[in-house]
Amino acid sequence: MRHSSGGRPPYARNVTRRQVLGTAASGALVCSAAPPAGAAAAARVRTGFDRLAESGYALLDGARTGVVTNPTGVTADVRHVVDVMHADRRVDLRAVFGPEHGFRGTAQAGGSETTGTDPATGLPVHDVHGLRGRELAALFGRAGVDTVLFDVQDVGARFYTYVWTLYECLVAAALAGLRIVVLDRPNPVTGRGAYGPVLERSLASGVGCEPIAQAHGMTVAELALLFNADAVPRSAGRAARLETVPMSGWRRTLFFADTGLPWVPPSPNVPTPDTALAYAGTCLLEGTTLSEGRGTTRPFEIVGAEGIDHRWAAALNALDLPGVRFREAYAVPVFSKFQGRTIGGVQLHVHDRRAYDPVRTGVALLVTARRVWPGFAWRPDRWIDRLAGTAAVRTMTDAGASVDDIVQAWQPGLEAFRATRGEHLLYD
Repeated sequence: MRHSSGGRPPYARNVTRRQVLGTAASGALVCSAAPPAGAAAAARVRTGFDRLAESGYALLDGARTGVVTNPTGVTADVRHVVDVMHADRRVDLRAVFGPEHGFRGTAQAGGSETTGTDPATGLPVHDVHGLRGRELAALFGRAGVDTVLFDVQDVGARFYTYVWTLYECLVAAALAGLRIVVLDRPNPVTGRGAYGPVLERSLASGVGCEPIAQAHGMTVAELALLFNADAVPRSAGRAARLETVPMSGWRRTLFFADTGLPWVPPSPNVPTPDTALAYAGTCLLEGTTLSEGRGTTRPFEIVGAEGIDHRWAAALNALDLPGVRFREAYAVPVFSKFQGRTIGGVQLHVHDRRAYDPVRTGVALLVTARRVWPGFAWRPDRWIDRLAGTAAVRTMTDAGASVDDIVQAWQPGLEAFRATRGEHLLYD
């Protein structure tokens, strides 16, 4: 199924989401091809790409197509979508565009792969990490495409940069008069709700361009609709020609393990869905002198610093946070902060995923670390404000505020975001 958008989904006032997501009669893509050989027949969820392929690529008929993707752009039988489309004569695939970490996913945080040629297909691969709307529009023009596909697995956190590459692609498409087609994939930590502070515009950066919640609880197609309704027209003067291909079989309560889909690490330090679950909270430690676990065997789940001992785990467990316990842990990161040195800290053990609140947990880590470790400090560039989207997390922590007080401070903005978010949700 697809729908076009210059803003709100066109069916929003006419039919229910359940009707739209049901059958071919309601506008769903008609399956005109059998599933590829060896596909995982038991998979409960069909991604946007799966449904596009099953339609015989009807949306791409006559289109000069480029695709923004990375290693996560795979089918149920883990073939890459670039290889699949390149081998199909119904698709005129002209170029590939790689976000942060690169098309093949080899670059670490903040990095990307150089522009070059894909040896498997001979297609040009362009680095788009960090490109803004006009620069990106010019690149799409040089690449000779009139339709841009977006097929990347997100992790559900505002400061994960793929959704901002999506935003810049929407702006670029609007500026250049191109069409953009977003192929949906699951939010791996469910789409149950939104959590955490909403970005203040004064703190916009590459880890947050627009005011969405820290854990937004949306899929990439839903975010595309939200961005295109207001943010893109403000940046480009008009909305993009957006079409989305939603999933089938996905429900907002599903964690990634429930989807039947293969997990491909979306970046080097998010190796598992468990990492994604912790990430929306523990990534806040990037804004401090503590290690967020990069270079350990469990990034974003093992966190700490030199000089921290059992007192941190004890302080955290005393808070009785929902769904999680903390184990005193030690590690020697092989790169990043404290490389080659022993750190003490905690490992998060989430025992009830549905009760767990990653952002509250992240704030608890900050509040208790400041209390038990004399070496606690913020990064001098105040990166914490960019990550949290507000200075309040930093200033209230420094003032000795409780976790509950800090969480309460962002509730008015979060409630407003939840109302806006509800206008663009595609799934029950």
